[in-house]
Amino acid sequence: MPSSTVTLLFAFFVAASVLVKLWLDTRQARHVARHRAAVPPAFADEVTLRSHQRAADYTLDKLRFGLVNTVVTTAVLLGWTLLGGLDVLNHAVRDLVFPRWGGLAYQLVLLGAFSAIGALIEMPLEAWHTFRIEQRHGFNRMGFGMWVGDHIKQALVGVVIGAPIAALILWLMGAAGNTWWLWAWAAWVSFSLLLMVVFPIFIAPLFNKFEPLQDDGLAQRVTGLMQRCGFKAKGFFVMDGSRRSAHANAYFTGLGSSKRVVFFDTLLSKLSHGEVEAVLAHELGHFKHKHVLKRMIMMFVMSLIGFALLGWLSRQMAFYTGLGASPNLGAPNDALALLLFMLALPPVMFFVAPVFSAFSRRDEYQADAYACAQASGTDLANALIKLYKDNSSTLTPDPVYVRFHYSHPPASERLAAMGALAHTPPHGAAQPA
Repeated sequence: MPSSTVTLLFAFFVAASVLVKLWLDTRQARHVARHRAAVPPAFADEVTLRSHQRAADYTLDKLRFGLVNTVVTTAVLLGWTLLGGLDVLNHAVRDLVFPRWGGLAYQLVLLGAFSAIGALIEMPLEAWHTFRIEQRHGFNRMGFGMWVGDHIKQALVGVVIGAPIAALILWLMGAAGNTWWLWAWAAWVSFSLLLMVVFPIFIAPLFNKFEPLQDDGLAQRVTGLMQRCGFKAKGFFVMDGSRRSAHANAYFTGLGSSKRVVFFDTLLSKLSHGEVEAVLAHELGHFKHKHVLKRMIMMFVMSLIGFALLGWLSRQMAFYTGLGASPNLGAPNDALALLLFMLALPPVMFFVAPVFSAFSRRDEYQADAYACAQASGTDLANALIKLYKDNSSTLTPDPVYVRFHYSHPPASERLAAMGALAHTPPHGAAQPA
């Protein structure tokens, strides 16, 4: 394959993904703005016009920020690739490190330098999102010092955890022959499973405090739910999410004996015991239907395909030159190939994402149905309305935007589906068709 073909394919996917993204964002913005003046009838009894308009304004602000972010990230992507930025960085690091410390050190420094530069480029955008968008709409509770501290911690965790697995994969790429990608994939899967075990125990506490659930009444209620559903967890914990954000959530984390249930303190402050139980039942529904296991398997299959594709591309001269980089002659090219692959993949995967979003929305319906069977459907409906309202999630998204981007069904569709299950709509839901 000539390098010009690689360049044209890459440019096509970049241009197509940007144009589709801008088109979808524009559709979403117009649709939300068009419906800003009135609360949808299905939510008229629960959501005030002020809350509805606040959600619309929050959505529109995020979309405007998204347009800027798309332009900036696309410019950075082209700068790294077709404009030769990665090639310049590679030559500088190679000439400085390779003669003194050898191939593996050079490649690790190249990965580290690329990551550091990327993080510095992204930080202004992240700061704008946190301290302008989230702050303006009353969600951000972080000071600048905490925000900087989080980034420093993330960088240190990335070095401690990322450097060893990167070194192992780079070593396998150079030492395991043409089937290195299979061994590297096995190492990546093992690392991912290990991370699921250690994350809730060692990593998450670096950023948040996790206290055992102190509300005995709620603890008894959720324990009873877990027993009815046949699930076990290491414990129930409350996370101090309010230190950073007003957004509310609950989730399962961990694997095996480290599995635990985590409630944001913001969630417990907004929902009744019955509503918290219903939200937890929804999460249990994902486990009951093996959604988590299926997603893990899907992720591992996709990563296997990715490693196999990288194994082939890394041997093609056109892959390097077509993406603006000249391969090394006397030094290993594995890190360079890995970075080029990471840069080229997102524009292609953008068009695959709707398939995964559709699977995710289907899973949410199944989890809702399970929650309605194991807890109160009315409590789940009321909890969803509260969370949509408190998180300023728009109730009037554009249907095409939803099909492309949404991992969860819109509120109106979820409530209508729950109402159909019960044969009578939950409080606040529209009559099913």
